[in-house]
Amino acid sequence: MKYIPTIGLEIHAELNTKSKMFCSCFNDPQEKNPNVNVCPICLGHPGTLPVPNEAAIQKVLRVGLALNCTIAEHSKFDRKNYFYPDLPKGYQISQYDMPLCTGGFLQIGPPVGEAGERRINITRVHLEEDTARLMHPAGAAHSLVDFNRAGVPLMELVTEPEITSAKEAAAFAQELQILLRYLEVSDADMEKGQMRVEANVSIRKEGLPAQAGESALGTKVEVKNLNSFRSVEQAIIFELKRQEEILESGSKVVQETRGWDDKKGETYSQREKEEAHDYRYFPEPDIPLLSFSAEEISRLRQGIPELPQARRSRFMEEYGIPLKEASFLVQERDLGDYYEKTASEFKELGGTNLKLLCNYLISDLLGLLQGRSVKGKEFLVTPENFAELILLLEQQKITSNVAKQVLKKMFATGADPDHIIEESGFAQIQDVSEIERIAKETIAVNLKAAEDFKKGKIAALQFLIGKMTAVSKGAIDPETADKVLRQILTG
Repeated sequence: MKYIPTIGLEIHAELNTKSKMFCSCFNDPQEKNPNVNVCPICLGHPGTLPVPNEAAIQKVLRVGLALNCTIAEHSKFDRKNYFYPDLPKGYQISQYDMPLCTGGFLQIGPPVGEAGERRINITRVHLEEDTARLMHPAGAAHSLVDFNRAGVPLMELVTEPEITSAKEAAAFAQELQILLRYLEVSDADMEKGQMRVEANVSIRKEGLPAQAGESALGTKVEVKNLNSFRSVEQAIIFELKRQEEILESGSKVVQETRGWDDKKGETYSQREKEEAHDYRYFPEPDIPLLSFSAEEISRLRQGIPELPQARRSRFMEEYGIPLKEASFLVQERDLGDYYEKTASEFKELGGTNLKLLCNYLISDLLGLLQGRSVKGKEFLVTPENFAELILLLEQQKITSNVAKQVLKKMFATGADPDHIIEESGFAQIQDVSEIERIAKETIAVNLKAAEDFKKGKIAALQFLIGKMTAVSKGAIDPETADKVLRQILTG
C-alpha cells in the first residue's frame, strides 16, 4: 500500500532589532554572560507593562509583503498560557486570531514558469516574544535558566500542509533563510538558534477516503529540535518511515510532539500535542489594537529590495549563467553584489566571457576565502582587480595556471594583477621560437618520455607538457605546448 505524505512547517526566526520585543533591553544573541540583558519586564515581574517594538512589527510586515501576504488592517497581541521554566510570566505574548500577515506564498525551485517550479502557500506570519534559554549542565541534577533571550522578537511563519517530501521541506526552509537575510530582518543562523524549524508530518493511504472522525490528511505529528537543513530532511524521512511502519502493523499513529535526536538519527516522543484551546488564548489587555494605514504599507512595500528568486532569474538572463551557478551567487547577498560589481567592471574593460568570470569566482576565489565573507576586512581583492585578471585570461595574455597563482598573490596582498605579473615574470610567452626552444630542452632532458610517446603512449605527452609548464612557471599555455611538442616529436 502506497502512502501519501503531507508536511507543514512552522518556522521561527529571531529578529535583529536593537532592543527586545516589549522592553528596552539590548537584543544581543551573542551575549555569553547569563542574565545580563534583562529587566523587570522581560523577567515577568508583577505590575510591569509591555511596550511593543515598532521596528520588530515593521520587519514582520516587510516579510509579509515579500511573501505576497495580505497585511492586516487591524491586528492585536494575545496571551498564550502555559507553564514551563523558560517562560518567566507563565504566559507568552503572541498572536492568535488576528496575525499581522495571512496568505501569501514562497516559490522554491527553478524560476517561475520553468519545469520543477513550486509555490508553497503560507497560512500566516505573526510576531511573538522568545522564551528564555534552558541549560542542562552535564552530570548535574538541575537545570539553569538564562533570561537574555527572554522577550527577543520572534517571527513565526506557518505554511499550509502541502509540502510533499523531506527534500522539498528543506528547500523551503533554505529559501526562506535567504529571503530573511535579503530583507535584513534576521541573520537566521540555525547553528545559533536564530532560525528554528518544526515539521508537522502525517501520511495517508493513497486512494482511500477518510473514515468518519478521521482527518483526510492523516494523524499529525510535530517534530521539534530541527536546527539545520540536514536535520529537517533527515527527521522528516525518519518520521514518514516510522508512521508507515505503524500503519502497516495495524496500529494507529498517535498525535504528539516528538523531538529529533541528531546523533541517533531518530525522533523520540516528548508529549501529547496540545490544541489551541489548551493554551487558553485571550487578548493581551496591556497592549492596544494595532492599525496599519494603506500609506504605511505602501512605504514599506517600496523599501522591499530585489528578492532572491527574481535576482536568480535576472542573473541567468543578464549574465548568461546556468541555474546552479546563479543560485550559488544569490545564496549570499554580499557574494551576488560582488559578482555584479565585478561583471560591470569586466564589461567596461571589454570582457565578454561572463561564465569564465563566474567560474573563477565560485571555484578559485571562494576556495581562498574558505567560508569567509567578501565584505570582511581581510578580503583584499577588489572587483576592479578581479575583473582585470579575468580579462587577461580571456585575452590569453596569461594561462589558467598563471591566473590561479596571480589570484593567490592578489588575495594575500591586494595588489593589482599587472603588477604581480610583471614582478613575478608570469606573462604568457608569445614568442614561438622561445616556446620551441623550451620544448626541445624538455625533450632532451626527458628522452624516455619522448620515445614512449612515439610508441603510442599518450600519457607521456601529458608528462612533457607538465614539464614545459613547470619550466616556464605556467607562462606557456598547455594547448600551445601540446601543439609544439607534437610538431617536434612527429615532424
